[in-house]
Amino acid sequence: MSLARLVSRAAAAALIAVGVAAPAQAAVSAPAAPEPMIIDGGYADDAPWAARMFADGRQACSASVIAPKWVLTAQHCVEGANQVSFRVGSLDQTQGREVFAVPGGVHVHPSADLALVNVGSTVNVEYAPIGAPGAAEVGETVQTYGWGATCTDRPEIECQSRLLKVADVSVTSTWCSDYRGGAAICAYRGDGIPAGGDSGGPMFATASDGDYVQVGVASTSDRSTRTAYTNVTRYSDWIGSLAGV
Repeated sequence: MSLARLVSRAAAAALIAVGVAAPAQAAVSAPAAPEPMIIDGGYADDAPWAARMFADGRQACSASVIAPKWVLTAQHCVEGANQVSFRVGSLDQTQGREVFAVPGGVHVHPSADLALVNVGSTVNVEYAPIGAPGAAEVGETVQTYGWGATCTDRPEIECQSRLLKVADVSVTSTWCSDYRGGAAICAYRGDGIPAGGDSGGPMFATASDGDYVQVGVASTSDRSTRTAYTNVTRYSDWIGSLAGV
């Protein structure tokens, strides 16, 4: 099965056209007990840097806060959006506060599936640190985070998670390609796999010095066994030139 963007143009359009409720009006209630997440996986309990992205007011993607006014996500998440905003400060996408991209604040990488968004107000959280090259190694178990689909038996827009999810995946390559042909980290399903709505969400690894660092941004998945995350460690110069990290 070929890999596809976690949020394709059609899926992104469907999120907007069908009218999935924005956080303040979300009709999804918190589950009383764990149920299949990310597809499988489980609930995250510590992710202060997590950000839920909205395109034109509708659920779209996941993201991470990497600096006081900068949020990192995938290029294909912001494609075609007139307004980009994020819900930050909570693992529940209906809580926290919403911050908006400033005019001209959406910056996309010229050749990788990455977008940096400059928001208009400071986000006071623990920021996601970008790892150095080599922070993720083949065979390593790493963690993926997102608010995306929890089902495969109905449209993904119907089963976006209210609570942030996390899943382990196993790195199979650090030299594969993302949706746009950029450098990526490919991984195989562990206890779960990313799906639609997890696009733009972070992959974290434990570096050699023991630090927990972001190494990837969700780009593609077959929603079954394989996924590819843009390798942000190889784009640290571009990220730093904009966000100053």
